[in-house]
Amino acid sequence: MAGAANPWHGSVMTANRHLIVFAAANGAMAVMLGAFAAHGAGPAVKTLLTTGAQYQMVHAVLAVACALWADGGRMARIAGWLAVSGGLVFALALSMIALMSLPAMGMVAPVGGALMIAGWAALLFAALRSDR
Repeated sequence: MAGAANPWHGSVMTANRHLIVFAAANGAMAVMLGAFAAHGAGPAVKTLLTTGAQYQMVHAVLAVACALWADGGRMARIAGWLAVSGGLVFALALSMIALMSLPAMGMVAPVGGALMIAGWAALLFAALRSDR
């Protein structure tokens, strides 16, 4: 469309677009991780990879929802970034435990969990403030 205004132009929309891009990449990674778990992993590895993929996917979708929530403002974007980053850290930690036999990564998984919880808390805060 020549001359049409780009709805993704501007600092807020650019920030939202970056979040959506990162979340979409995480969603794709979650699908790949889940597919590998379903088709190429032994039982013990499968459980860890499936758990990581599920959390990563849920939090990628949450991040997209936060980015698209018009009234959520900056706090909704923060919630999205926390959630998707937490999902990634959690899934990577479980993947490294399962695929690379790195049990020390078990100490990293709770960091991902804490980020995911913080994302949900930030979303709660954004929702409580959205009518102001």
